Amino acid sequence: MNNRPRSITIISWFFVAFGSLALIVSLLSIANTDAAHRLDDLKTHWMVYALRLLALLSGVFMLYGCNWARWLLVVWLGLHIIISILHTPVELVVHSLLFVVIVYFLFRAPASAYFRGSNGTKTFG
Repeated sequence: MNNRPRSITIISWFFVAFGSLALIVSLLSIANTDAAHRLDDLKTHWMVYALRLLALLSGVFMLYGCNWARWLLVVWLGLHIIISILHTPVELVVHSLLFVVIVYFLFRAPASAYFRGSNGTKTFG
């Protein structure tokens, strides 16, 4: 078994923490509303919750060495760049730089060897 590179550990835990906190905060913000408003919010903002859950899942499964989780994170970050086009130029630059730095670390030789070693077929148990 390949040892997990430290950069992958840091990136994975960052997205586990970010995804968890963002999901919890967004769900707590609607917790004090009545059921009708809560359901309406979930229907209209489902993609926000799904994206935060995907950040969490990609971080968790990258810790296990699943290659698909690495690609999920790349797609997730790419989507944030597209969304940033609709916001301020500063957000676009920040998300673009974050994308470049994380993709660099996700596809370095040690990281590729780590993800290649599992082929995303790890068993959990």
